[in-house]
Amino acid sequence: MKVAIATEGEWVSAHFGHCPEYTLYEIEGNKVVGKTVITNPGHEPGFLPPYLARFGVACIIAGGMGYRAQQLFREMGIEPLLGVEGHVDAVIEAYVDGCLATGESFCSHGEDHECEGHAGGAS
Repeated sequence: MKVAIATEGEWVSAHFGHCPEYTLYEIEGNKVVGKTVITNPGHEPGFLPPYLARFGVACIIAGGMGYRAQQLFREMGIEPLLGVEGHVDAVIEAYVDGCLATGESFCSHGEDHECEGHAGGAS
């Protein structure tokens, strides 16, 4: 199974679509067996869910994501986990251990809003 974390350096990005890169972790059982960083190819509505699906991603972790993007990821079979912050290695460790703290998306706008940027995140 692969998990993608929207990252800014070594930290979870506040917004999945505006992050500079994604850190992809390969997990087997309850152990991380691989880590790859890929550049975000750009934020175009509807592009990132199928793009990350091609890498075999089953879950994406980010600080925030708009409502429509969440729907698109779920339609691709990718579960978004939002409201997450912290160092990416600590976050994936918590995920593997089953104790990742999630919450409301940092993108708290309505269903029709497409986020353009967030305080503290890449925009």
